Amino acid sequence: MAGRLTVTSIARMKAEGRKVVMATCYDYPSALLLDAAGIDMLLVGDSLGQAVLGFETTVPVTMDMMVHHARAVRKGSERAMVVADMPFMSYQASAEDALRNAGRLMQEAEVEAVKVEGGLQMAPTVARLVTAGVPVVGHIGLTPQSVHSLGGYRTQGKEGSQAARLVEDARALADAGAFAIVLELISRPVAAQITSESSIPTIGIGSGPECDGQVQVLHDLLGLYPDRRYRHAKRYCEVGQAITDAMKRYADEVRSGEFPGPDHSS
Repeated sequence: MAGRLTVTSIARMKAEGRKVVMATCYDYPSALLLDAAGIDMLLVGDSLGQAVLGFETTVPVTMDMMVHHARAVRKGSERAMVVADMPFMSYQASAEDALRNAGRLMQEAEVEAVKVEGGLQMAPTVARLVTAGVPVVGHIGLTPQSVHSLGGYRTQGKEGSQAARLVEDARALADAGAFAIVLELISRPVAAQITSESSIPTIGIGSGPECDGQVQVLHDLLGLYPDRRYRHAKRYCEVGQAITDAMKRYADEVRSGEFPGPDHSS
């Protein structure tokens, strides 16, 4: 093994024109599988609130939840860089709060980096974290923790003033020391402009192929929830239906007495 990917590794990928592959990951077995598949960055997203815990938004996710899941992902991976989301209100109140909570993720979960939502207004906090030795991934566009103030899940940057602000946000985060930026549901031309002008990698989700990399929610890619379909996510398999079918067979065999058979008994 060559060891884990680092901030330098990710920067080199942009410089060499190699796409960065990121996916969300919330537990140990998933980390083993994604790491074996060669995924570059595992994002322990606060999207675990919806994907794993049944919440309607990411807002109820706590620091304790993030530390718990991030620690499991870190233990299950060897090559991928593990990035953990800073959950709602863990960094917005002050830079001191941000530093303390980022410290928990770095020390208790041993992640390689944290991700924070917000652009220009969060740049001073990002700078404070970076100065303290915490690698930071920025996140602009559709920021799920602000979904209520944004008026729902909708594409950002379609209007001229909004597009200009997003470009400014990206520039501010790079200047503050972020080593990558997630661009979520940003109009494709705007995301392309940000990517071409940015000195650091952009990682898109629903923002077009011009980004330096892509991130998707694992459960969306695998079809773990058959009734949840999103335009920005491609289904690569139907794991949810496969699990349901397998467990129906298991239940039928237990009820009929077919399982356990001689091969499954001591």
